[in-house]
Amino acid sequence: MFSYRRLTLSSVAAALLLAGCAAPAVMPPATPQPPAFQAQLLEDVRVLASDEMQGRDTGSAGGEAARAYIVGRMEALGVEAPMMGRLQPWEMTGRSREGAKTWNGVNVLGLVRGTRAADRYIVVTAHYDHVGAHGGQIYNGADDNASGVATMLALAAELKREAPEHSVLFVALDGEERGLLGARHFVEAPPFPLSSIAMNLNFDMTARAETDGKLWVTGTYQHPQFRPILEALPAQGAVALAFGKDTPQDTGEDNWVEASDHAAFHRAGLPFLYLGVNYHPDYHRPSDDFERIDPGVFTSSTRLAIDSFRALDRALDR
Repeated sequence: MFSYRRLTLSSVAAALLLAGCAAPAVMPPATPQPPAFQAQLLEDVRVLASDEMQGRDTGSAGGEAARAYIVGRMEALGVEAPMMGRLQPWEMTGRSREGAKTWNGVNVLGLVRGTRAADRYIVVTAHYDHVGAHGGQIYNGADDNASGVATMLALAAELKREAPEHSVLFVALDGEERGLLGARHFVEAPPFPLSSIAMNLNFDMTARAETDGKLWVTGTYQHPQFRPILEALPAQGAVALAFGKDTPQDTGEDNWVEASDHAAFHRAGLPFLYLGVNYHPDYHRPSDDFERIDPGVFTSSTRLAIDSFRALDRALDR
């Protein structure tokens, strides 16, 4: 998650290789099969948040290694590349500890075609970059945002098993911590007209819901048509959806409308929802490590995110 109040950024060492909505139909929640589902979910976070990735800073060898891992996972799942290709490179000016700087990043794209509204797209995003290393410590960013990428990959696997109604473009975004750079580039140079995007669903920090037992949904104040769709969803385990952090009364770090990549879609006039957990003591600290994640809580949170996608997919454009 991008913080306007706290930016701990630095360089990195080398690493490895490579629209209108109807009321929701009554449906059972998505139920990916354990234990393989949980095992893969945790493995994705473990790899992306390992010391070998050196904090996944934009433009670094660690960021390149994370990108190669995500590409490999998408290809293993059979998620096709869109016509423009798997990778979307960009060059933009963003923030650094020393001030404004030109950054070179790369977004990773994957497409799953829909069965009912194939020409309408739900763009599912999660940023894979983090803040690198600083003061001799690696900021591994397990929750921020290896977790969101893992949730996105779990959703991709689910949609390969049971196709969505809308086409889905998965975008692993780079440069979020440097000023939402990858998301800003995507909406400036999309692979298809912005008018064909039904909505953006952004995952950022989906693991550590034990703080309050909630997976927060931001954006229903701006797009109230989405709220009744998601309010109907039951909790998964100890994790339930909560709505807010998006009204004029929510100020500072309690307002998440501009807090992550969905802000770029919002500024472009596109419908958005953001799913993420509350702040916790390890946020933007070297202690945001894989070992701090409760497997059961993270699994429940991800299943709830998948349920949310399914509900939105079935209700949109009806």
